[in-house]
Amino acid sequence: MTSRKQIGKLLVEAGIISAKTLERALEAQRGSGKRLGALLKEMGIVTEEEIVDALALQFDLKRIRNFAEHQFPKELLDLVPCSVAMEKLVFPLKAHQGTLAIAAADPMDHATFDYLAEKTGMKIYLAIATAEDILAAIKKHYPGGSQAEQGRKKILLIDPSPIVTNFLQGALEHESYEPIVANDGIEGLKLAFSYRPDLIICDLMMPHMDGYNFLHAVQAHPDMAEVPVILMASKEAAEEEHRALEAGFIYFIAKPAMPVRVMAKIKLAFKLAEEKRQMLSHVVNR
Repeated sequence: MTSRKQIGKLLVEAGIISAKTLERALEAQRGSGKRLGALLKEMGIVTEEEIVDALALQFDLKRIRNFAEHQFPKELLDLVPCSVAMEKLVFPLKAHQGTLAIAAADPMDHATFDYLAEKTGMKIYLAIATAEDILAAIKKHYPGGSQAEQGRKKILLIDPSPIVTNFLQGALEHESYEPIVANDGIEGLKLAFSYRPDLIICDLMMPHMDGYNFLHAVQAHPDMAEVPVILMASKEAAEEEHRALEAGFIYFIAKPAMPVRVMAKIKLAFKLAEEKRQMLSHVVNR
């Protein structure tokens, strides 16, 4: 059995990145918990198309594009619920003789593939596509697909470092959130009032406006006062965390902010916000 080539070597062989760039990316990857392909994309070194092409070679998968223009019967779409398709970025392509062909953005999402195999009783045949192509197919072919896409929670991410925003933006997209990015406090405030995000993550030290002044400005807006805000800071100190929570931030995250930790805090923040909403609704309706 031949060994599978690593994605970094494939990108070098294709002339997409240099060997020196690969060395730097591997150094940045150590301790990050990120896959190399996702890290390269988030750093702006490669595009999603280039990553998907390399993954197709790495895993010996069929690479498909622009399949939203094809026709897909309802009984095929029913095999993969819209919620699963949206959350896991998969789309059913064809069912034939006990095999279900699906397009997926992540060829390593074995839990989803095992779930679909158990749910349908069919063998899963995997093809790979970009998240953009999969979302376009979901939007066009699933009843309510447009609403499902529009229903993605919007998260405003404000940090002066493009490396940090790129790093976390990919993780947010992978979790089916809709990221909105700003690099200073004033720009972030404008985007907050324009997009009305479901949650905000801001840095402590931002140009033009620090995290605390930003929070006060958001809380002063009548339509934004209940939006949960998470503070990130380059120092981990109990005093700073206590100050942040006292000021009204829902959580404090010390940098470097690992995506797994950030995603966990986001989910907890949404859970707390929903519990608060239900409690207030119960009090009002008593």
